[in-house]
Amino acid sequence: MKEQSKRLGEDKIGSLMWRLSVPAFIGMFVMGMYNIVDTIFVARGVGSLGVAALSIAFPVQMIMMAMAAMFGIGGASIISRALGAGKGEEANRVYHQVIWLVVISSLVLAIITFIFLDPLVTMFGATPEIHQYAKDFLQILLLGSVFQTFAMAMNNIVRSEGNAKIAMLTMIISAVLNMILNPIFIMGLDMGIRGSAFATLIAQAVGAIWLLIYFLSGKSSLTLKGFRFHIDWKLSGSIMAIGFPSFIMMSAGSIVSISVNWMLNIHGGTMAIAAYGVANRIASFMIMPINGVTQGMQPIVGFNYGSREYKRVVKAVKMSIVAATVMSVVAFAVVELFPNLLVSVFTDDKQLLKDGAHAVQIVLLAAPTIGFQIVCGGLYQALGRARISFVISLMRQIICLIPLLLILPNFWGLDGVWYAFPLADVGAFTVCLIIMLRTWRGLFKNPEMV
Repeated sequence: MKEQSKRLGEDKIGSLMWRLSVPAFIGMFVMGMYNIVDTIFVARGVGSLGVAALSIAFPVQMIMMAMAAMFGIGGASIISRALGAGKGEEANRVYHQVIWLVVISSLVLAIITFIFLDPLVTMFGATPEIHQYAKDFLQILLLGSVFQTFAMAMNNIVRSEGNAKIAMLTMIISAVLNMILNPIFIMGLDMGIRGSAFATLIAQAVGAIWLLIYFLSGKSSLTLKGFRFHIDWKLSGSIMAIGFPSFIMMSAGSIVSISVNWMLNIHGGTMAIAAYGVANRIASFMIMPINGVTQGMQPIVGFNYGSREYKRVVKAVKMSIVAATVMSVVAFAVVELFPNLLVSVFTDDKQLLKDGAHAVQIVLLAAPTIGFQIVCGGLYQALGRARISFVISLMRQIICLIPLLLILPNFWGLDGVWYAFPLADVGAFTVCLIIMLRTWRGLFKNPEMV
């Protein structure tokens, strides 16, 4: 076992949280900046129709990320607990399975999406003027689906062994390269929305190659030695069961995006879809640091749970909840105080500026509750409690948000779409709190070992 893995069970929790969360925070921050910059260049180089097209394409991107998260987070949870229990061979076996699951699933998804691309774009809520933009973007993006899913899944595996620095560098390399290539392809080569897709594809490919080099270098606690094509269905089932809540959460993001796009199309039209695209980018950026804290927490929780060091688990969780909540409150304050300034970064279109600022203020009204929700879901995944994590994942996006999206616009029109988000956050927070209070003490009685 490499030194970075041993430290998960030996170093002070505070220093571990700092060492693992800060690189994750930086990586997520840079990725958030990439999403912001990407949207800015599309807005400036293509226009509001290009921004709206990104919103239409978002569900496909979310499905790709959902698959990567399912295999990566599911595998990472088992690997961290196996390393904590001293089961290095089992950790390697899980790692090999994750690779095959990622490659096969991403290829299948790309092929199916290519075949049904036209009806899918229409189903996602594209108006006639947006349709071709979204199609052009997705056709190119799908060519790199293997790279995106591999890089995202392997980043979770790298974190599971305690090497947050490599995971951070992967995200930084991909994001910075994307930010450099975007203006070159979109404006310099006059490729429009296709240029954004090509920049993304190249950046993801470089990130995937970087991770492959790391695993081949011998610096990882995991190894490709003995790697062969063999699907262990029982093990794959365990990986997917633990990672399934992440898949549901992100897939639900796709369903939510489709539902939002349809409701916006009905109650606001193309400009409202563009406003959602901007508001969604800002909201995602604000949440990125919280995800960084959760990603730093998970290997600590998994490793120490596997080695039955429960006091260390509790301390890591408490620190994560405090840090995530503080970040949520700061995000809320920034958005509510400076909405026009945030949206003006993307566009100088007066109507889009007005609509986007109004939307993001309402969407993040309940932002202070988001940190606890994210940490809560990440905790139960790290512990391998798939059922509880699954329920938490369903709460906000499916059980709370979608019904509200379908009901509220009937009373408040376009504003009803925006108000569905904070109301769903409040509902999900309440359920997370109840689950945590009811199950916390029972987590450490006769825990199932990997």
